[in-house]
Amino acid sequence: ILSIILIASLILTIVTIVMFLASILSKKALIDREKSSPFECGFDPKSSSRLPFSLRFFLITIIFLIFDVEIALILPMIIIMKFSNIMIWTITSIIFILILLIGLYHEWNQGMLNWS
Repeated sequence: ILSIILIASLILTIVTIVMFLASILSKKALIDREKSSPFECGFDPKSSSRLPFSLRFFLITIIFLIFDVEIALILPMIIIMKFSNIMIWTITSIIFILILLIGLYHEWNQGMLNWS
């Protein structure tokens, strides 16, 4: 057991020396002009800001996410149909689909689905 302790202490000493040498040899300048400046994809950071973000793309993304989540809610309704009361299931499904259709009509009425 003494040899295991000696080997472990030798390995620990070698690892400590190598880490100490690596930290000394890898020291760089504390202030680097390139690393201190903000990353701007090759543009001068003092220039004007980027082009404004199109709100239409953001709204289309939100509409897609909403309908994507709605599909994830509709699919289990089909599976649960055989385990539940058919009258309650029908009323719940109709109310849910009516809410979806009212939301779609509102988006259509507000012009969110027009690309021109």
